[in-house]
Amino acid sequence: MEKIIIIDFGSQVTKLIARRIRELGVFSEIITIKEIYKIKEYNQIKGIIFSGGPATVTKKKFLNIPQEIFKKKFPY
Repeated sequence: MEKIIIIDFGSQVTKLIARRIRELGVFSEIITIKEIYKIKEYNQIKGIIFSGGPATVTKKKFLNIPQEIFKKKFPY
């Protein structure tokens, strides 16, 4: 099944984003950045949405996005 992955960095609207995508008839899955390493079926992912929060812009230390994601050539 093709799907859109939403990586939640603490946004207040992550669930709203997922709901809107599902309303368009596309399966979406919300995960944390730590869960990205557990994904096995990269060929089923058709896009990734990074859903950020205040910490991603204001704090000096926050979780980074693994470089492997950018090497997969997903639409962002």
